[in-house]
Amino acid sequence: MATYLDFEKPIAELETRVAELRALTTDDESTAISDEISKLEGRATQLLAETYSGLNPWQKTTVARHPDRPHCLDYIEQLIESFTPLAGDRYFSEDAAIMGGIGKFRGRSVMVIGHEKGHDTETRIKHNFGMARPEGYRKAVRLMDMAERFALPVVSLVDTAGAYPGVGAEERGQAEAIARSTDRCLSLGVPMIAVVIGEGGSGGAIAIASANRILMLEHAVYTVASPEAAASILWRDSTRAVDAATSMKITAQDLYELKVIDEIVTEPVGGAHRDKEGAVRRAGDAIAKSLAAFDKMSPDELRKQRQDRFLNIGRSL
Repeated sequence: MATYLDFEKPIAELETRVAELRALTTDDESTAISDEISKLEGRATQLLAETYSGLNPWQKTTVARHPDRPHCLDYIEQLIESFTPLAGDRYFSEDAAIMGGIGKFRGRSVMVIGHEKGHDTETRIKHNFGMARPEGYRKAVRLMDMAERFALPVVSLVDTAGAYPGVGAEERGQAEAIARSTDRCLSLGVPMIAVVIGEGGSGGAIAIASANRILMLEHAVYTVASPEAAASILWRDSTRAVDAATSMKITAQDLYELKVIDEIVTEPVGGAHRDKEGAVRRAGDAIAKSLAAFDKMSPDELRKQRQDRFLNIGRSL
């Protein structure tokens, strides 16, 4: 059963009516019912396109958080052949919020690192809702070290509300782990492509997103803090999350204009959750194009391009 967001209620009503009419039809269905179904489907499709072409930042945030949206492991399953997961940080433990491993992407070996949120209660608990602890970021550093050792491009899939804020995580050096992971991204001598596939939340996101090129899905969001957290900080009122989302410039369109990201990956009409395979395929095409742009660059050139890219954010001539 489809999960509809609050602003999708008119669409839900039309699609529910179509489903009811289909349930009433038989093999010898009347022409009148068939015509009515076609009209309703056309109206639903048109309304869906119109709605998603004018989403505000808060609505995009809810789309980015949609439970049916494809997550890291969905991308790996469709895009990466012969994927071999690699676990553990070699210091403390394994953190399933960050998944990583080696595989083949369209004929070339790559290292993949990404946040995994999970799709149901069991997997969400297993992956801690995509919120990594320090050992997750230390694992990411270990995998980036391995990628550089074997000259493997790194592809990161960013989808987290933020790093896990628990007491244990802070005691084990959460801030230090995030800083070292960010630094390792910047110092890599191999190409790194980051894709914000859902939520890109705070340092938990940038720790694996400080790449040569940052791609962002059309309805994803990339934030310094979640809208709820920002509202609590600014106004001491988390219910003003809508105001915070609008003020912070968190959408792909805003961030492309500000040159924080490099490319917007168009989603299927109605969001990635309505056509997972189509959304993943489009992201794969964008990743392949981006990797090809860095094929002839030396390690030093890659480092310089990456560092210059971030140093130039916010600068004006």
